[in-house]
Amino acid sequence: MGIFAVAVILLSVAAALAQTPTDANALGREGKLAEAARAWRAITARNPNDAAAFASLGVVLSRQQKYAEAALAYRKALALNPELPVIQLDLGLAEFKQGHLPAAIPPLRAALAADPDSAQAKTLLGLSYYGTKRFDLALRLLAPLAEAEPENAELHQILAQSCLWAKNNACALEQFRQLLEHNPDSAETHILTGEALDGLSRTEEAIAELETAAKISPRLPNVHFGLGYLYWKTQQYERAKKEFDLELEIDSASAQALAYLGDIEWKNDRPEPAISFLTRAAKISPSLRIVETDLGAIYLQQKKYKSAEAALLRAVGLDPRQPDAHYQLARLYQALGDKAAAGKQLRAAQDLHQKAAESLLEKISSSPPSLNLSEPK
Repeated sequence: MGIFAVAVILLSVAAALAQTPTDANALGREGKLAEAARAWRAITARNPNDAAAFASLGVVLSRQQKYAEAALAYRKALALNPELPVIQLDLGLAEFKQGHLPAAIPPLRAALAADPDSAQAKTLLGLSYYGTKRFDLALRLLAPLAEAEPENAELHQILAQSCLWAKNNACALEQFRQLLEHNPDSAETHILTGEALDGLSRTEEAIAELETAAKISPRLPNVHFGLGYLYWKTQQYERAKKEFDLELEIDSASAQALAYLGDIEWKNDRPEPAISFLTRAAKISPSLRIVETDLGAIYLQQKKYKSAEAALLRAVGLDPRQPDAHYQLARLYQALGDKAAAGKQLRAAQDLHQKAAESLLEKISSSPPSLNLSEPK
């Protein structure tokens, strides 16, 4: 390296070291973010106890979308001075933007405690609760924000999902009603409305919503399965079968469609086609309780006791609160002459209250839609 190059570097270092907070702020206002960040780093190097300088460095890094570095700067600032205004909010936003939602929650709580009227803190904290599946807390914060912004469809969608997953179906239904007023041709919203109605045991109305969704978007994944499931739930098995077949035309690997087709075949006393559907479903998804319960019952009828016991024990393992697998195990042990084991399973079946059929939400949604990590417009 030549003498001239070394001199230039030394002059640059000296200039950076000589810069003041006023200089760094000016660079930030001019949009010279890289230069501003270098200036703030130089200032913090000269004075490592300058909390305000670390906070300002975090702001510049956030503007550069370097959120991980910004979060470190904010945490250093707060360690030096926990009372710095708005830095908790800035830290919460930096963690939120990285998708670190559990880490975003404590600083956002602190920000909201410091400024209870901060709409940004409420929104970010509500979204963080949603993203961490704390839906009751999410809807408590997001509901008043959504009411104040009736045209904010994205916020209303998130609020509706929070209501739905918090099992506050009346709240969800109202939100979906408002969304359908703005966009009546949204198949997805009709499905979600159906999920909310089903959660309120208004299954016939839920069927109407799924039928509408299927007309609007007949190739939408899960629309035919959802409709078929509601037909199955209301014992309209032939109509259910048609919908499950349509779902398989869209997705040949739909384990649930295969499983419920198998269940219908078993209910119609056709064990061999039932086994075919059920075993195909099990290969795709080994955790479907209906598959194991039905296979256990079929194998029991066929006196294949070892296979029946294995399937029924798997069913109990998947959900020990359901009485049907316990009852089938009691029948199995009676057939094997094990009165003690049979009595134990029969008592378990009697002690359990029959749960209501699983809701449509539980069948077609494994989790709510994820956040896009931007505040709703």
